[in-house]
Amino acid sequence: MTRIFSGVKPTGHLTLGNYLGAVRRWAETDQHRADALFCVVDLHALTVEHDPARVRRLSRQAATLLLAAGLDPALCTLFVQSHVDEHARLSFVLECTATDGELRRMIQYKEKSAQARGAGESVRLSLLTYPVLMAADILAYGTDEVPVGDDQTQHVELTRDLAVRFNQKYGHTFVVPKATHPAVAARVMDLQDPTSKMGKSHAATAGIVYLLDEPEVVRKKIMRAVTDSGREVEYDREAKPGVANLLDVLAACESGNPEELAGVYESYGALKKDTAEAVVELLRPVRERHAELAADPGYVDQVLKEGAERARAMARPRVDEAYRAIGLLPAG
Repeated sequence: MTRIFSGVKPTGHLTLGNYLGAVRRWAETDQHRADALFCVVDLHALTVEHDPARVRRLSRQAATLLLAAGLDPALCTLFVQSHVDEHARLSFVLECTATDGELRRMIQYKEKSAQARGAGESVRLSLLTYPVLMAADILAYGTDEVPVGDDQTQHVELTRDLAVRFNQKYGHTFVVPKATHPAVAARVMDLQDPTSKMGKSHAATAGIVYLLDEPEVVRKKIMRAVTDSGREVEYDREAKPGVANLLDVLAACESGNPEELAGVYESYGALKKDTAEAVVELLRPVRERHAELAADPGYVDQVLKEGAERARAMARPRVDEAYRAIGLLPAG
């Protein structure tokens, strides 16, 4: 059976972009067709300045939202990254396989290190090395497929390179995974800046729809979305990024085609109104289920405990094998 691994970083509240770009497919498709592992990658949240209490709070909220979105513990393995030591164990071994040059070429490192310096902050070493930890997350489980957004494709390519290099140097140990992408809305853009991804850790929130936003807040954000010059509703990501983003969102909500939907509308206002209502209805069951789960934290804790136990049992043999292959003396 195909094995899938993917994760979400608790650096902010989950957004519509997270849901349409990844989480909905995890729930509706991936957990049914594969041996699927989904992880709250909390160690990755430590690579930049953070509030420890907020990381813990957002980690629990992310796990609860993943369950609310439809992940079923009977079908998939849901766990928190730091609860499984094998991620950190394998990460150092892979750091001994990676090179400084290939990590410094990572686009996200260049962008986030520049942001940190611009804010007068020091750049943590972990920001440079975290793609190797991401590779460890994936390779520890013999993962075949990694469903990711476009912005993470470079990291999966690094993972593939490290797996091939390790296998060639030390003997076949790792499955070489591939990245997979959803057909529509792989990258939902900020409603106020449609040239930038809708990110959960952005400081400006007016263009970001969060999964737990109240319906009126969702409607207000979408009705105030930036559009483009001219009046024609056309699907053109270059010339009309604002309109294209709304069409992508509406198409993803309704399982439609954004180019075909463009022909239905004669005004931006009508497009915004229909998109707003579609998003409100899409998120309604997620918000309702989240409220139920948040009222029963013991259930969420148990799911995460059992998920970590299953994940640990899957990862440990391969990580132990990697330790032996690279030359470490087995523990007695």
